[in-house]
Amino acid sequence: MSSLTEINFDGIVGPSHNYAGLSLGNIASASHKGDPSYPKAAALQGVAKMRGNLARLGVQGFLLPLPRPNNALAASLAYDGSEPAALRAAPWSASSMWTANAATVSPAPDTKDGKCHLTPANLVTMLHRAQEWPDTKRMLEVVFGNRDHFTVHGIAPMTFGDEGAANHMRLCEGHGSAGVEVFVYGRPGGKFPARQHEQSSRLVARQHGLDPAKCVFIEQNPAAIEAGAFHNDVVSVANERVLFTHAEAFADQAGAYEAIRSAFPALEVVEVPSDAVSIEEAIRTYLFNAQLVTQPDGTMALIVPEECRESGSVWAYCERMMAGNGPIKHVVPVDVRQSMANGGGPACLRLRVVCDPEAVDPRFMLDEAKADLLESTIAAHYPEQIDPADIGKDSLAQTVMAARQALLDALLIPELG
Repeated sequence: MSSLTEINFDGIVGPSHNYAGLSLGNIASASHKGDPSYPKAAALQGVAKMRGNLARLGVQGFLLPLPRPNNALAASLAYDGSEPAALRAAPWSASSMWTANAATVSPAPDTKDGKCHLTPANLVTMLHRAQEWPDTKRMLEVVFGNRDHFTVHGIAPMTFGDEGAANHMRLCEGHGSAGVEVFVYGRPGGKFPARQHEQSSRLVARQHGLDPAKCVFIEQNPAAIEAGAFHNDVVSVANERVLFTHAEAFADQAGAYEAIRSAFPALEVVEVPSDAVSIEEAIRTYLFNAQLVTQPDGTMALIVPEECRESGSVWAYCERMMAGNGPIKHVVPVDVRQSMANGGGPACLRLRVVCDPEAVDPRFMLDEAKADLLESTIAAHYPEQIDPADIGKDSLAQTVMAARQALLDALLIPELG
């Protein structure tokens, strides 16, 4: 008898993790541009987060770093020394660690054919991310290779930007029951790019065979994008019946609630008012870029960055929420500072897939022994520090490639070499 469970697949931080500030509209990324990065510490922080959620939830998956540097991209950029530093840095980007942008996922209870459907995101808005999808698709086809349970699609046309699960939410009575899928898109024309195109969202919904009556399409608040909420998951997160959101998340906040509630009457909104936590502070601390999870005892926990505990207004709100009678009973801070400095919190680091764990390639499922193996491999092979001036050096390229290969060897995954 198959058992559907929500599995968080975290991206292992890649050995080329660096702060090149490539992501326009990502304020954290821009503010740390040129700083030294610490790939080993970043990857170990990620494994520690996975360990915590494995203990908390009993199940955890992971995805691997993509091959870097991307020599094919570097060759296509025709370097001659006159190019800007951002172009030189793009083939080294480790941004695939943020697996919320890997794909959009619709679980079997929602789809016409009863399979879990995944559409890799094209990420076309940013060069350093647009290079990811071919390798991401290849990996998803290995992890979710059981064709009786999964279908991995091609990307949306490059005309329409698609950023994956970071702009997608699912509401349901329980993860294994049919749900309502909420697609959040942006409109172009603001100071920063609106990365999710409405037509990408609608195409993915059709491609996955979703019931139109169980799909909701909502516009993100342009002011939130301008403030640095480059993806919806910076201002909203959903789990089962609960939508945890900032009061300024959507272009028409009341209309968004009404549209979701008409498709999913059991909706329970936990709205954080602007006078409790400003949109700027929500984005700075990534209160909403959190993992909202249902624990085995049925209570909900919010896994937030440590930065939330260090903010007076954010932590005061969290304490009031935990003391109240709302659905979110626990707030758990975790240290993902290396990721946060590049603009990715706990939610960015994970892709949620509701499926039968037995249908997943077991090499990508975490247990304590595998966590030990990941930690020892990272400790032995990852660079301690990368300075901006190191990008492009052959010596760093050899270290980065060897570190990724060490992961593949340790995990016995030769087909992704």
